[in-house]
Amino acid sequence: MSEMTMLPFQSLSRNAFGRLRLTDAQGREHADISVVRAHPISAPDEGVSLVGSDGHELAWIESLSALPSTERELLTTELASRDFMPTIQHITAVSTFSTPSQWTVETDRGETVFILKTEEDIRRLPDGRLLIASSHGLQLMIQDRFALDRPSRKLLERFL
Repeated sequence: MSEMTMLPFQSLSRNAFGRLRLTDAQGREHADISVVRAHPISAPDEGVSLVGSDGHELAWIESLSALPSTERELLTTELASRDFMPTIQHITAVSTFSTPSQWTVETDRGETVFILKTEEDIRRLPDGRLLIASSHGLQLMIQDRFALDRPSRKLLERFL
């Protein structure tokens, strides 16, 4: 391994209970590690922190792509189980064009219904992406609002 891909820790593995275990650069073992993205929306593969059970950062990873495949897969799997952000694929119905309104949408995880409290709960992101916060705090993503089907775009445009 070259110096450019040096790990900020000795090893990363799973314990018998499936939780992440880290051996730091000094050889100390840390059980029950959490993986936290610094910028989960704008740069999901950059700036990842490995945090101990006491809440202190144990290691910082600039980029997941710079890691060897074994460690990258462990962290990617852990992040996928931690992050829950359904992607809206189709907007089926909106109860009213004023807020609050009830939305029925088809996501990559199935159909769901949520309440949009205000138009400000729809956040515009680069590349035509939108992040929608429901009244219960669930975050839903639209990967490309321009790629939605025509009826979905027409409903969405009333709120943008």
